[in-house]
This record gives sequence, structure tokens and C-alpha cells, in this order.
Amino acid sequence: MQADDAGNREDDFSDTCSLCKTGWSCCLGTRPPISNSRKSIIEAFLKQHGIVVEDAFAEEEYRFPKEQSDGYCVFRDAKTGLCVIHPVKPETCVAGPVTFDINVDNGKIEWFLKFETLCQLAGVLSRNKSPLKRHFESAKKEILRLVYELDAGALRAVLAKDEPETFKFAEDEVGKRVLDKLR
Repeated sequence: MQADDAGNREDDFSDTCSLCKTGWSCCLGTRPPISNSRKSIIEAFLKQHGIVVEDAFAEEEYRFPKEQSDGYCVFRDAKTGLCVIHPVKPETCVAGPVTFDINVDNGKIEWFLKFETLCQLAGVLSRNKSPLKRHFESAKKEILRLVYELDAGALRAVLAKDEPETFKFAEDEVGKRVLDKLR
């Protein structure tokens, strides 16, 4: 991803991020999946901007940013509370508070919004349909990119994570390629 691509991508989600007044609580205790291409993009961004984050990624069932000792994402600046990789941050970070599941039986990707009790931004979006619609288009694009880029094992592990404090608000067909890798 070139710098101008990162800027265009950021334009899709910066307005939504600015609606959040929670102090970046979404960066606490989360493990957003990182595809090979997203890892390369983040590493290039860090290098280009002279940002040093030692040993930034962990890998268990899938790759994700390591957590600091306080449980926050390693890319969260402790002084400012801001994401140091904001323009190139992981797809699920961009999509939040929209999340997803894939129903292999009916071939659908199901779209969920977190409850306001879990994410204040979700409440703001659910009460304001125009920002939700704009954000949802960006979230879909980001999540679909991730779904196609993750290998089968990583995607299965992400889908196995339970997210009970959400409600389904939409669904779309998901491509045969995704369904094949999940079968």
C-alpha cells in the first residue's frame, strides 16, 4: 500500500473514529487478525515514519498485535492514547464496532453491530443512520479484504471467537472462494 492509498483508506474511517469519545477503549484486550499483507503494510509504515515497535506481533491461532502490560494494543501510544499506525491499522479496527460471522450453510457473511454497553460508538452509530451507512460501507470493504486474505486456519480461528454482545443487522452473499476454504 502506498502512502496515498493509506490516506484514501483513512478518509473512509477517520470521520467515524472522531465520533468516539471513549478514549480508545477499543484498543484494550482486543486481538485484531493480521494478514500477511497487512503485516507488511504495517511494517513498511513503521519504517517509513521511524516508529520503533519491537516484536510487534504475536501468533497463536492467528497473527495479531501484541498487547502491552496494561492490556492495550502495542500500537496504542501510552501518552496520547492514539494509534501510531492509524492510517494502516488492521481491518477489524477500521470496521469496529461492526463485526462479522460467516454462515457456511447459507453462504452468507452476516454483519453485526456491538451493543452500546460494550462500545459507545456503536450507540452513536445506531442512533445516526447516515454515519452508520457510511461506516458500514467502509467496514464491509475492510472485512471482506481480510476474509479473502486470511488463510483457512486463521479465518476459522477468528470466526470461532464468540461475540455475544452484538446484534445482526445485515447479511450478504460471500464468495465461493471463502466458502471453499471454510469447508
